Amino acid sequence: MYDVIVIGAGVTGCAIARELSRYQLKLAVLEREEDVCCGTSKANSAIIHAGYDAVPGTLKARMNVAGNRMMDALSKELDFPFKRNGSLVLCFDEKDLPGLEVLRERAEANGVADVRIVSGEEIHELEPNLSPEVTAVLDAPTGGIVCPFKMTIAFAENAFENGVEFHFNTEAENIEKTADGYRITTPAGIYETRCIVNAAGVYADRFNNMVSGRKLHITPRKGEYILLDKKAGNFVSHTIFQQPTKLGKGILITPTVHGNLLTGPTAEDITDKEAVNTTAEGLAQVMEKARLSAEKIPLNMAITSFAGLRATEDDGDFVLGEAEDAEGFFNAAGIDSPGLSSAPAIGCFLAEQIAEKLEAKKKVNFHSSRKDIPCVAESTPEEIARLVAKDPAYGNVICRCEMVTEGEIINAIKRPLGARSLDGVKRRTRAGMGRCQSGFCSPRVMEILTRELQISSLELTKSGKDSYLLTGSTKENL
Repeated sequence: MYDVIVIGAGVTGCAIARELSRYQLKLAVLEREEDVCCGTSKANSAIIHAGYDAVPGTLKARMNVAGNRMMDALSKELDFPFKRNGSLVLCFDEKDLPGLEVLRERAEANGVADVRIVSGEEIHELEPNLSPEVTAVLDAPTGGIVCPFKMTIAFAENAFENGVEFHFNTEAENIEKTADGYRITTPAGIYETRCIVNAAGVYADRFNNMVSGRKLHITPRKGEYILLDKKAGNFVSHTIFQQPTKLGKGILITPTVHGNLLTGPTAEDITDKEAVNTTAEGLAQVMEKARLSAEKIPLNMAITSFAGLRATEDDGDFVLGEAEDAEGFFNAAGIDSPGLSSAPAIGCFLAEQIAEKLEAKKKVNFHSSRKDIPCVAESTPEEIARLVAKDPAYGNVICRCEMVTEGEIINAIKRPLGARSLDGVKRRTRAGMGRCQSGFCSPRVMEILTRELQISSLELTKSGKDSYLLTGSTKENL
């Protein structure tokens, strides 16, 4: 019998698991995929929002602002990339200026510091490449950018180090109330637990509705993106937004913490909770709207496109806390934007509620920090020399686009909750994320994976389940 089982190993579930691991509890995370960070957490804008957009008094406003304030300390403690580059919201016409004022007033009500409206020459002093049609901007300097993969993995690894079990390829199929708590049925067997945390993304409504009379309805909102080469990374320094609508914060342009340029997303409500395909129409919309903000954006430097789903609940706010009619069942549902920004605060919020309910005591030996994989591409010559002296594999470059070495890939495989697939290595090391999109390095990464995992190359997958990379020897298939 577990004390708490978290369903879902995205950034929200892993943040909650990490905070729960501060307590003397038996904990597990169930994830249907082969790794953490395989849903919404891997396909989003990678933005830490300042908190000016959320309606004052909502859970979104509260969690966003609190999560933003936690990021500086967390990124140092858990060693993941984060940068406060600031956000700008654009106004193209005087009639839209009241919209900026509404956002400024919300920022003040939400406790977001230093937000101001800028006009005149200062606009292009802040961002020289903005459209000349921009007449005013909302400047929010506390906005930031983060690596969502590294952030999620950091939460998960630290939770694991503090005793949390992770069960991958373990999809929750049914939940039943029992005298002592809940029974979760999975293909891997039955799990018994006193409490459940429902952090299942676009499927959170399904699990809530199995046990609670307060039915949730989550609509997957698809967003398509275009990622540009690092040569375009300095095109803007801030995250550039257009004024938000009911569907979201609009098409943005932002640098990434790794030096690329990202633009998107669209906002299309769909019914298929697995539809992460891009479309010609969606990408055309991204390009058209991006050019409104910055007409000279170098879209010819695009290296890939992708799509992700946001879990939008009908009421429009996060659904957090214990279900009124299902004791011990805690929701972290409807986590759309600003979910990534809010994840650290949601983790604290729910962990405190659950610990109080279970009368759990804090551990005296909680380990609050972890170290990431050494990054050769960002190291000094002296640091690289020390790495190579300890392990020559750090001198063998495997991914030329991102300068990822064999040592980094081996580290990614062997560390706690290590990579088991090509995408798992990519999220941990960036091997395959560069201009050639793994055209050069994928066979070499595959060789390292099969060697280190001691598996056949026929067992190797791109991203778990049936995504096998090879089917057999060429001559055998003739």
